Amino acid sequence: MNAITKPAEGTTPGDAHTYRMPLPRLNLTPDVSHGPLDGAWWPRCDALELELPALVGSLDPSVGTVTHVTVGTAAWPDAPQKVMAPGHVIEVVLTDLTAEAHAITVDCGTVGRWELLVIPPDEPAGAAMRLLSAAADPGNPLSAPRLLALVENGLDGQDTWESEGGPGLR
Repeated sequence: MNAITKPAEGTTPGDAHTYRMPLPRLNLTPDVSHGPLDGAWWPRCDALELELPALVGSLDPSVGTVTHVTVGTAAWPDAPQKVMAPGHVIEVVLTDLTAEAHAITVDCGTVGRWELLVIPPDEPAGAAMRLLSAAADPGNPLSAPRLLALVENGLDGQDTWESEGGPGLR
């Protein structure tokens, strides 16, 4: 786990054992998404119970409290059914659906919802940065599994995405 080793903001020197997790590596589509994804998230490890609170804490609080998330069992095989976040519990729904592979749906009840590409923690930084950018592009027509497949197959996505109206993954 990669924790910052300085006291959290607003703590006194006596609270030396209080640490903040680094901000999540997250890129959201500006304004309203028109594609299958609302952005991408690149967690640092595959422990959802460690990563999810930071992700939820970084979302705009005006959309309400995250009530549950849906994740694919392929990416999160050991995900717990509930995760503690500051001030509330988040229900974790596991699915075997191919469409949910490498994605997380973050749901705030009737107020807001995000469909995010989950970039594997061990993805090389260059590829992860391209995926973070591509998934947050409002014109992205590709699903989470399709974006990852392009990178995993060694393709840069330029021809595929341009043929579907987007700028590619270069």
